Amino acid sequence: MSRFVQLHLLTHYPPSNLNRDDTGRPKTALVGDATRLRISSQSLKRAWRTSEVFEGQLGGQIGTRTKRIGREVFKVLQAGGLDDKRAREWAKLIAAQFGKLKSDKKTEGDVDLETEQLAHLSPEELDAISALQQVLIARRSEPTADELKLLSRPRRAVDIAMFGRMLADSAIHNVEAAVQVAHAITVHRVAVEDDYFSAVDDLNSPGDTGAGHIGERGFGAGLFYLYLAIDRELLQRNLGDDAALTARALDALVQAVTRVSPTGMQNSFASRAYASYVLAEKGDQQPRSLSEAFLKPVRAREGEDMLTQAVAAIERRRASFDAVYGACADARCVVNVETPEGSVRELAAFVAG
Repeated sequence: MSRFVQLHLLTHYPPSNLNRDDTGRPKTALVGDATRLRISSQSLKRAWRTSEVFEGQLGGQIGTRTKRIGREVFKVLQAGGLDDKRAREWAKLIAAQFGKLKSDKKTEGDVDLETEQLAHLSPEELDAISALQQVLIARRSEPTADELKLLSRPRRAVDIAMFGRMLADSAIHNVEAAVQVAHAITVHRVAVEDDYFSAVDDLNSPGDTGAGHIGERGFGAGLFYLYLAIDRELLQRNLGDDAALTARALDALVQAVTRVSPTGMQNSFASRAYASYVLAEKGDQQPRSLSEAFLKPVRAREGEDMLTQAVAAIERRRASFDAVYGACADARCVVNVETPEGSVRELAAFVAG
């Protein structure tokens, strides 16, 4: 099995605001002295791991990322007949295994039952919590130190195996990500535009003028380049050397990255899109991005669309790396909607095979 698989994707999104900054405008990046639209890797990974694609193919083998596990335990213990004091105390002992609690004392709104940071819990750990809850309800005595050893090495959480997890207070249970995801950027220069809009009150009387609501939001459109580097050997180790689960995970990842869009403002823009071009590379060579192909922004030319130019730029940069460093991959697979060439099914088989 080749160790690394690299994916290079081109996806066009029409006017949208898929990933907002702190002011509510689309995220951007300065690349090659030109402003580009940007979709963060965090936004992309969340869209994939919470997608129907992952749920359909990997249901029951996806982790839960939360800081509210103490709240959930507290509810179960209360429902099991424990008084508030013991239920709260024991729920906090369990939650503290996954991170520092927000407060040592009871607070309004049960914030004391939450951890300060989000913790990514595996199905095994959630099962262990559930089993301990039932023991505590039946026994009516506090958990022992051994029973509170709830953290484990995840073997069934595909999203943790792919994207890793970091537990500041329990570094031994950290998981190194097997799938590295770059921020997606447009291959061309962009300017974020403003959408000024108004809404009319349906109960206006005839002759009433003026808007019932006025608003403004930023948006942008563009052809995005996305790069992923997958360490298949590490992914399989993270999944307990389960080759069949690793293959299913890779298939689900290919289906998600080619079909699933971030959910930001989808109801306002309906900017769902499939990848138009994918280059997959497989081998043991050190991975490398092809983002340099777009240091010079692509510009539309008469008689040639931007997608065609972007594909040509990727292929030129790939050939140049091969010429200078030697073959940077042992095998390649291409899907191109414009031509058309290849299929997503063939792509998934190539990546997993």
